[in-house]
Amino acid sequence: MIPTRRTLLAVALATLLPLTACGGGSGSSGSSSSAGGTYTFWDPYPQFDASSDWGRRVAACGTAAGVKLKRAAYDTTDLGNKALLAAQQGNAPDVMLVDNPVVSTLVEAGILNRTSDLGLDTSSVQKNIIGAGTIDGAAYGVPIGANTLALYYNKKVLSASGVDPASITDWASLTAALKKVKAAGKKGITFSAINTEEGSFQFLPWFWGAGGDLTELDSAKGVAALTLWKQWVDAGYAPKDVLQNTQTTSWQEFATGDYAFSENGTWQLGNADKAGFPYGVVNIPGQNGGSAPVPTGGEFVTVPVQKDTSRYEVSKKIVGCLTSDANLLPTDTTLMYVAPTAAVQAEQVKKNPELKPWVAAVAAARGRTSGGLGTKYPTISQPMWTAVQAALSGSKSPQDALAAAQAAAGKG
Repeated sequence: MIPTRRTLLAVALATLLPLTACGGGSGSSGSSSSAGGTYTFWDPYPQFDASSDWGRRVAACGTAAGVKLKRAAYDTTDLGNKALLAAQQGNAPDVMLVDNPVVSTLVEAGILNRTSDLGLDTSSVQKNIIGAGTIDGAAYGVPIGANTLALYYNKKVLSASGVDPASITDWASLTAALKKVKAAGKKGITFSAINTEEGSFQFLPWFWGAGGDLTELDSAKGVAALTLWKQWVDAGYAPKDVLQNTQTTSWQEFATGDYAFSENGTWQLGNADKAGFPYGVVNIPGQNGGSAPVPTGGEFVTVPVQKDTSRYEVSKKIVGCLTSDANLLPTDTTLMYVAPTAAVQAEQVKKNPELKPWVAAVAAARGRTSGGLGTKYPTISQPMWTAVQAALSGSKSPQDALAAAQAAAGKG
């Protein structure tokens, strides 16, 4: 039997429910109704109200398109779920910003338009960034920017511990640095290993940095990555509360000034400048050297399917306004994102040299749903973060925890 669009939506909603994103907020506002000269716009930035730079930018793009833009902001997970429900009810928003791993779920549900059908050009976007929203060779949105992970370090703590950040080139040298830090009476590294997508997001650089493949969670390479984290917790190089840490609470630990390192994202740059101590940033090292692949975070501006296709012309103008080269620089500066195009990245680094390591990290980043995973990713990610919890808490060995994760992912 060929599934109906309603059936596909129901399946997609079940798939999307456990998936959360990085760098988002909480809370909601607004509604999805639209009429006449009013168009609806949903985004995952409830932390930005109408008076914020972002809120004003969205409103200005509505004005430029000749309409009033009614904005609603939701937590990332809530946004995806509401989008699926709105599509079921036939009142999807006109334009929607969604976390990149959610794109494939919405596409499978049949509720997003291809950018090529709308006449939107994504040729200047870096391939690894557009890849997160590309399904079967077609892009279903335009990236507004990207964020990812690296290691922040406290210069005072490293200096007091006799650690040169330039010496950190692989796992062995990083672990040796953590040992020196602890011997000097300081704290080592803080990260998020919570049982949500944030935990998977933070584990992926180490998993991929060992050469792990998401279709084989329990390979020796995956086990090596989880064993590394467990060794750090067991040795006291990382606190046991990483099991409950979100990326926000992990950052708050680093902001105390007691820790040498924090695995965190581009979005913390503003907070880093306010931390009150000198800091630096290095890329997360691969097991045997080089920079580890890191997951691509960030959102895509998408145009949901509408019964009234005449609305697409205005929606296209709104998307273009938000993602044009002229507007990407102020938009990504507001969001603390790295631009998705090389030209705007160069402008960003010129204005703020601190972004240089982040641009390099984004260039090497991978989409979580890339490589054909698509909607399979949530059914892999949840068992993976469950395995991390089991291993770090000591209830299972890294090998057994990942074996159970692989078995669960195989049933997803």
